[in-house]
Amino acid sequence: MATNTNRYSTYTTASTGSDSRNGEKEKKELWSSMLDTVASAKRLPEKNILLLGGSVDSQREFFESLSKNELRRNTDRQGSRKPPIANSFALGYTYYDVLDADQEDTLARISLYTLTDPSPAFASLIQPLITPQSIPNTLIVILLDWSQPWKWMRQLREWILLLRTVFQKLNRECSATMEEVMTVWRERGRGGGLNLDGTSAVPTTSTDADVSLPVGPGEWEDALGMPLCVVCQNAEKMEHLEKTQGWKEEEFDVVLQFLRTILLRHGASLIYTTPSLPSQLPTLVHSSLGIHSLLKKQPLKHNVIDRDKILVPPNWDSWGKIRVLREGFDVEAVSSGWTADLSIPWPRQPQRVANGDDQQQGEANDNETGDEEQEPDEDEYEEPTEPDGSSVALYEASVQDPTMDALHIAGSSSHSTKLEVQTTETQQFLEKQLKLLDVYKQKNEEPTGHLARIKSVRKTTSDSLTAEDDQLKQQAEAKVLEHIGPVQFNMGGIQVDADDMLQRLKERQAFGTSPEPLSPEGETVEETPQMDTENLQAFFTGLMNRSRQS
Repeated sequence: MATNTNRYSTYTTASTGSDSRNGEKEKKELWSSMLDTVASAKRLPEKNILLLGGSVDSQREFFESLSKNELRRNTDRQGSRKPPIANSFALGYTYYDVLDADQEDTLARISLYTLTDPSPAFASLIQPLITPQSIPNTLIVILLDWSQPWKWMRQLREWILLLRTVFQKLNRECSATMEEVMTVWRERGRGGGLNLDGTSAVPTTSTDADVSLPVGPGEWEDALGMPLCVVCQNAEKMEHLEKTQGWKEEEFDVVLQFLRTILLRHGASLIYTTPSLPSQLPTLVHSSLGIHSLLKKQPLKHNVIDRDKILVPPNWDSWGKIRVLREGFDVEAVSSGWTADLSIPWPRQPQRVANGDDQQQGEANDNETGDEEQEPDEDEYEEPTEPDGSSVALYEASVQDPTMDALHIAGSSSHSTKLEVQTTETQQFLEKQLKLLDVYKQKNEEPTGHLARIKSVRKTTSDSLTAEDDQLKQQAEAKVLEHIGPVQFNMGGIQVDADDMLQRLKERQAFGTSPEPLSPEGETVEETPQMDTENLQAFFTGLMNRSRQS
């Protein structure tokens, strides 16, 4: 029996097993990488808007005007409800998705954080929202309303001071991120690179492609650390100011010049909106957040001509363009005054008003002896005065509150926050009222005889006047009858006196209505039908009137 001399190698089997394990690992890694790629592609870019100012209703109007198309598309496509807007208390929140032009792809999800009151107590609510990751994707929006344009500078100062207070408490990493963001924004649209709307900034010459334009005077001198946009809502109320307050183009131009000068220092944008008219607000806000449609470009066009459609993009304005709007505007003074406004301590504490009798009262208290403690006098407080050259003071002097003008005419104080009514002590007030009550009581306790005599005289006079009127009326009727004479007419060939006939009818009617004596028992009296005297009287009266007319 021949033996099998063939040799079998085990290398192939071993290598095949190891290769299969390696192939499985590679497949797992391939699938995991593909899944991670798909997940990252489907992950929406998250953007934030910090919405400050306005009221609860005006913030809702801003959200609806910003997300009107996106919400309608999401509702039609998904059948879902609109996201709720929770902005009634303190820090509010809502969100919406930005869709592309084809209404299919979602470009980003925007979260809105709202705040209506610039109170220092709310600074702790804003600080957690500012992180190194959220700073490059956050836009600050401040709402103003055309119903009260004379308060705009003061409102802007309060909000910016609140933001600066929050930003000063951030860590170094957040501060460094803010500096990088402001550097990119400062160079955007200057020379080469991209504009805010995503279009390319074409340089004047090919040599200027790598050279950016220098920053002009008054630009980017008070950068906040994040982009800022100011929205002036309800521009249709400008007509109301014209009709009721007598505003002219000069007042509207002054308001615009102040706003542009102040916002130029922060590198901010400005836009006027009307609820019933389309505007470039969505394009401005989405471009500021870096959201651009890949299918349809929406260029951002500045507008400083139409007073109700103003749009000033960042890095477009300058002092020269502001001066052209109207001559006589001191742009340097307003810009430097804003620096003084931002240097004041915040929050501002009311100042005590010193009374003239304080020193005398203090000396008197020092001279008095005894263990009794003196009650301190109530102090009066007023708002602190504005710094020298304040832009807020210059603005309020140019754009005055009409209600304060009426108070000035009435002779009230010129300070807008001082109390106009001074209260008195309770005991002094009651003492004055007691004296008035005594006077009224004495008047009510006078004898009523005089009043009774007056009433009797009035009654006698009215009775005499009534009797005289009746007598005059009878005399007039007698004269008329005497002038006309008896009224007679022919009825069936017989001459009848109308007055005599009416008198007989009245007597017969009176006789018919008088009570008749009871008839004795047992006797029956035939009842005679009662004559219709009213018809007869009307008949003869008609004949009399007919004869008189003839």
